[in-house]
Amino acid sequence: MIPEHELMYNDVKSLLVSYALNDYAATVLAPMVAQRSLMMNHLYEDMGFESRTEMGKFMKRNFPKLAGEKPKEKLWKKYLYDRIGSIAPACATCDDQLTCFKCIVKELSA
Repeated sequence: MIPEHELMYNDVKSLLVSYALNDYAATVLAPMVAQRSLMMNHLYEDMGFESRTEMGKFMKRNFPKLAGEKPKEKLWKKYLYDRIGSIAPACATCDDQLTCFKCIVKELSA
């Protein structure tokens, strides 16, 4: 792992652990979410979910306080990296930065 990515992984994992509902969320799910947050797709896709709604339900179940603090209009990967003061690897090279939230706005209005 690239040292910069290792730092981001550790920061995201620590954030998630601090909000974990239980030991399973802290020891199994937090490291998994942190690892997948380094991947190059939307976090819900890299987690294997079919929609952002499924991702939101997963986070509410396992990290409820963190989910309650997340603004509705912010995507999970962006929110996690904003919280640690970094830019996710995928976001740095994304060619859709200006219209990133169009899809979430469409999903919320459905």
